[in-house]
Amino acid sequence: MSVNITFLGAAGTVTGSKYWVRHGDQSLLVDCGLFQGYKPLRLRNWAPVPLEPDALGAVLLTHAHLDHSGYLPLLAREGFRGKVYCSAGTRDLARILLPDSGHIQEEDALFANRHGFSKHQPALPLYTRQDALDCLPLFKTVPQRSTFAPLTGWKATFQPAGHILGASSILLEVAGRRILFSGDLGRPDDSLMNPPDAPPSADTVLIESTYGDRTHPQDQLLHELGPVLQRLAARGGVAIVPVFAVGRAQALLLAIAQLKEQGLIPHGLPVFLDSPMAVSTTHLFEHHPGEHRLTPHEVRAMTRAATMVSSTDESKALAARHGPMVILSASGMATGGRVLHHLAHHAGNHRNMVILTGYQSPGTRGATLASGARTVRIHGKDVEIQAEVMQLESASAHADSDQLLRWLQQMPSPPDQVYVVHGDMPAADNLRTRIERELHWRAMVPEQGSTWPL
Repeated sequence: MSVNITFLGAAGTVTGSKYWVRHGDQSLLVDCGLFQGYKPLRLRNWAPVPLEPDALGAVLLTHAHLDHSGYLPLLAREGFRGKVYCSAGTRDLARILLPDSGHIQEEDALFANRHGFSKHQPALPLYTRQDALDCLPLFKTVPQRSTFAPLTGWKATFQPAGHILGASSILLEVAGRRILFSGDLGRPDDSLMNPPDAPPSADTVLIESTYGDRTHPQDQLLHELGPVLQRLAARGGVAIVPVFAVGRAQALLLAIAQLKEQGLIPHGLPVFLDSPMAVSTTHLFEHHPGEHRLTPHEVRAMTRAATMVSSTDESKALAARHGPMVILSASGMATGGRVLHHLAHHAGNHRNMVILTGYQSPGTRGATLASGARTVRIHGKDVEIQAEVMQLESASAHADSDQLLRWLQQMPSPPDQVYVVHGDMPAADNLRTRIERELHWRAMVPEQGSTWPL
């Protein structure tokens, strides 16, 4: 009997990672993520997945970002009762991210119903905070770099991938086949995380391609962010910084602490972290010292770099403050959450700034802002953009095209097949071309819903 893989997400797009691996009457999912970005992609979240959740044996999670884990509450609500295997860091982050995701969806639905801008009557959340809490008992942690059996006769090994706390690549072994899932690979020179482990040998590789068509600039985040915040402080403006609550929020906090320590920005420049999820995540660095490269002093500096804003009332009170100040708030692509209220309030003032800190998936408000658009749709209204929009090129937590290729080159022997996933089509196809021309390996970008024998 052959081993088959079906690409239920992250095929020709950078979100919705779900890989369904089957052998005989057994099957599991590697990753279980939400689609984000363009509306046709987001609508896929509402369509049932073409499998029976109660017949699925297990889920293996590469990491906790919602485009890899955010569909789990729905899967569990629909009947999945297997184990969700992951690293300890991923479990700790999922305990924060998944309930927060459900809470934000409930809040957004309530806001839409209250203000009447949804086309649906009533607007409903995809899932609730309680749905997310209900799926958490399914999580089972496994140590990185150790092999375990997710199903009878199957073996899996998690190994560090950098990127964020707990992020892993996964080697899956079944029926004599070795399948390597890169997950999201971090940068070798990331300011927070250790570099990814070298990949093991495998017959089949799934490689992410978020930055498959570009390379990161040589400038470090400090060199790029410092002059921007100096300019902001000098004109008394407010910077709204949409941040990914896991990873980039902490990188920005560390950079701001270092810039103040070195006297490169005013020590008294007020900074606020307005994201309960990001606040909780920042403190997790104290509990996972082996997974990142920060010293205890740097962790303390990062946690003290901003005033931590947790309650809704505290968040609303920021609107009454005047600049200069910096507000870091989730989400990183401005798809939801408190950052939308800050953008609506401050984006119309030419003294202010919007600072984008990472990859902006097409179809998101972040991508609209990055494109130079003069209006952005927020809560059913067009908000005029007079603020200066800056995109930090050095803030990404993903390996770039050269770094992805160097990671593959470390494999002990060439694989039989490479599938290029988790990238928008230009990025994915560019990496596919480089793999074929420079490594002389077979590579392809699979189509959404396609099934391939391994």
